[in-house]
Amino acid sequence: MDEKIYEKVKNYIYQNDKLFGFLGAQITEMREGFAEVEMQVKENHLNAAEVCQGGVIFTLADLAFALASNSYGTLALAIKAHITYIKPARAGDTLVARAQEFHRGKTLATYHITVSKKDTGEKVAFFEGMVYRFDEPIFKE
Repeated sequence: MDEKIYEKVKNYIYQNDKLFGFLGAQITEMREGFAEVEMQVKENHLNAAEVCQGGVIFTLADLAFALASNSYGTLALAIKAHITYIKPARAGDTLVARAQEFHRGKTLATYHITVSKKDTGEKVAFFEGMVYRFDEPIFKE
């Protein structure tokens, strides 16, 4: 049986997006229009206030956003992204970013991403992103 296209996209991005390894992030779930990524906050992710750097949280949300928006196998690149930080994360917290497609049109698509603490479910951030959808495959077969 052929591998589903979103599984091919997942494997392609996992192997080629260097930030996954840099952050220690893992893809925990993916399907068309949806992705879930998690990572544990490490000491080197902290800012001077000893909470997780906002850029790290943004990047985790952006990774889930990229997976969900490219899950159909066609190239989608961000044209807008916005994040609201709700609660700090600290060293040892495991963060989960869940990206859900909100709207997908012919050329534009919008995604809502929630970043939460895995063990408590507390919301850490809300991210909204929009992509431009190109009429070309994300990878060459």
